[in-house]
Amino acid sequence: MKLVLFDCDGTLVDSLAIIQETMARTFRAFGHDAPDEHATRGTVGLTLDVAIAGLLGRDQVDHECRDMMGYYRSLFAEVRRDPAMQEKLYDGIAVMLSHLFLQDDILVGAVTGKSRRGLDHMLKTHGYADKFITTRTADDCPSKPHPAMVLECCDETGMRPEQAVVIGDTVFDIQMAKSAGAGAVGVSWGYGAPDALKLAGAAAIAETPDDILKFVLKGA
Repeated sequence: MKLVLFDCDGTLVDSLAIIQETMARTFRAFGHDAPDEHATRGTVGLTLDVAIAGLLGRDQVDHECRDMMGYYRSLFAEVRRDPAMQEKLYDGIAVMLSHLFLQDDILVGAVTGKSRRGLDHMLKTHGYADKFITTRTADDCPSKPHPAMVLECCDETGMRPEQAVVIGDTVFDIQMAKSAGAGAVGVSWGYGAPDALKLAGAAAIAETPDDILKFVLKGA
């Protein structure tokens, strides 16, 4: 048996446009300059309060960061209603997932910096609400790279960490996997640099979703 845990933003869906727009509106509402897209991209994968603190140049999450997180979440649904801001699956992801769901010896889950509401919406939108056996979000666990998301998914499914593999696009995903004792595979199409993913300990870098299938099903 193998447990395959997917990051979401930058791995399954392209969310940068909606994240950037919501973050920019939030920062302006609190009297700060909006972060540029490059800075926002570097925080994708972290829990929202930690991401905001980082963009503000702060080492710790303070009261304003938590207030900004609440404001961001209140805006997100409004921004998402704009057709230009839809979270679309990357090309090839749907086919790749359909193959994994057919494997009797593979369980599929998600480990994401999204909120629980955000993840549930994404899974429902794309028809995966009943396909992901185990999920952990920013509402459930400490921010990546803390290993809790992976370890809790393993506990829930009765799997050992060495039976799990995390698929992600950022260094935070790879570090989380390694801290938990799980395998890690990076993807080249997301928000992180492939060289950085390799340096963090990714066993392989998928250039296409089909490469994920090859790694998971063949172990190479």
